[in-house]
Amino acid sequence: MLPQLESRIVAAVSQHILIRYGLSTPVVLEQPRQADFGEFALPTAFQLARERRKAPRAIAQELVDELPSIEGVRSLEVAGNGYINLRIDRPAVAIAIAAPVVPPPPAGKVLIEHTSINPNKAAHIGHLRNSILGDTFVRMLRAKGHQVNIQNYIDNTGVQVADVVVGFHFLDGKSLDEVRALTLLPRFDYLCWDLYAKVSQTYATDEALKARRAETLHAIEAGHGVLAEMGTLIADKVVDYHLDTMLRLDIQYDALPRESEILHLQFWAAAFELLKQRKAIYLETEGKNNGCWVMPGSAFSDHREDEDSKVIVRSNGIVTYVGKDIAYQMWKFGLLGQDFYYRYLRTYPDGQKLYVTSASPEGATPGISFSHNDRVYNVIDSRQSYLQDVVQAGLRALGHPKEAANSVHFSYEMVALTPRTCTELGIALSDEDRARPYIEVSGRKGLGVKADDLIDKLIAAALREVESRNENEPSETRQKVAEQIAIGALRYFMLKFTRPTVIAFDFQEALSFTGETGPYIQYAAVRAAKILAKSTEPIAPLPANLGSILEDEELWQSLLAAARTDSALGLAIAADEPAHLARYAFQLAQAYSNFYQKYPVLIETDPDKRNFLLWLTATYRAQLVRTLGLLGIAVPAFM
Repeated sequence: MLPQLESRIVAAVSQHILIRYGLSTPVVLEQPRQADFGEFALPTAFQLARERRKAPRAIAQELVDELPSIEGVRSLEVAGNGYINLRIDRPAVAIAIAAPVVPPPPAGKVLIEHTSINPNKAAHIGHLRNSILGDTFVRMLRAKGHQVNIQNYIDNTGVQVADVVVGFHFLDGKSLDEVRALTLLPRFDYLCWDLYAKVSQTYATDEALKARRAETLHAIEAGHGVLAEMGTLIADKVVDYHLDTMLRLDIQYDALPRESEILHLQFWAAAFELLKQRKAIYLETEGKNNGCWVMPGSAFSDHREDEDSKVIVRSNGIVTYVGKDIAYQMWKFGLLGQDFYYRYLRTYPDGQKLYVTSASPEGATPGISFSHNDRVYNVIDSRQSYLQDVVQAGLRALGHPKEAANSVHFSYEMVALTPRTCTELGIALSDEDRARPYIEVSGRKGLGVKADDLIDKLIAAALREVESRNENEPSETRQKVAEQIAIGALRYFMLKFTRPTVIAFDFQEALSFTGETGPYIQYAAVRAAKILAKSTEPIAPLPANLGSILEDEELWQSLLAAARTDSALGLAIAADEPAHLARYAFQLAQAYSNFYQKYPVLIETDPDKRNFLLWLTATYRAQLVRTLGLLGIAVPAFM
């Protein structure tokens, strides 16, 4: 309701200003500093004052006197030195909220790439922030009518996979058949976790082993021989574990594009020729980059100097990561003139099918494509900002400024652990580490928390709490509720901080039933459901004396709080910031808690008011469920 009313106000005021003053002045609605000033405030008179050379208050009075009536607006009044406060039609807002939800009109085609974990070991806590951010933004955009393709890029030919192959084959002396047997054991991804750390540490003292890395990488990229087969075996099995881990968080994908197909289908070769034809890159003939194909610094948006030119192809002919990523980004927008083949991989519990790319039409599913998108979001941590800038520069240099502008680096900062959480998770710390605000994790050093271990520990802690409160409930139900609380706690903790903020994950804080946490918001929805379940009467249509009921200012403000979900969603999408929606969810839960304490619904004696309070309780419940759903958080049956 509120977004439509806001749009109607902005359109009416804009049209009046254009007719009255001949000006196209941007109209912005603000929220007054105090609730008793009204629901909206217009600062437009201050903008017009500069153009008209007239006092803002005088212009504000002209607007109030001359603006035609606006549906849903009860009154306008001048305030202060030139603000216009708007009071809206309270019953109209309630009636609009009670109306059936109209699906949003179809919007553009969007691709979101997230997760994209190197398939060389188990997922860790840092990967979860990426996946949860990406998945939540998918849910937000779909709620606004966008067609969203979800991609999880698999770098199955990269150096991290090569390092694990080196570990198995050259360090541990395993054959292909022996590694294949290991993949059948439980938690093969955990085994790879330990081996990767072992290899990384051994490289520091064993140059001969380190030299095997380049040999192994070349074999994997070429796709031939025992080393390549071992790399494929390892990567495919680890990806299966990653998919299962993410499904525990209700995170799914449409397609898994793999780097092997980008190489084997010659995506890079096609992009390379286009880059050379457009003179977007050149062959360096002197200096440190002699023999390399580089992109000049002048191609970048901030006009870097030539010495900052980026190497796209090394002098030995190996394409850098960013070179392949330029080709991949071109494919996302349908600019490459080529596509993958897609092979069915699995079906999710809700029936959604997942496809993986293939280099061969054999066994491929016809009629499927995930290319030709209008806008692309790459969820990648902030350390990759420079490389993402290179990708955008490549699109601009190829003559695609629109696609470059629609390439969004959805960046975020790292996830660390509080010292208290390290202790709880059994990570040994020095006295110096215990004094730090957070502890960084490192996969190469083997220091970190595996995602599944963290989820298991959260569920176990939640289960203890659930069992202490609900000992008469069936054990299976208690287990399910504990899982929902644990996942809600984890997702909300990862979402409540803005993307540029370093997160220090704290086990106890995330699981708390009080404060700004997922369980607190879940509890508000559960409590609302209990009130509704205790009521012995159906919720009747809104009463005729709705206006008099809403003269209660606290009740009106409570209704407004429950009516702002669409506004909060729109603002969060406009800012590319899921944290704004997470913050609104917490504020909504707080508003319901205040309403619950102020208005004892079930003992209200006035039948019309009791019915309205029941209706508002149901409205709160619906908006809490909806907002939590956008955050990927389920509402348990009890807490």
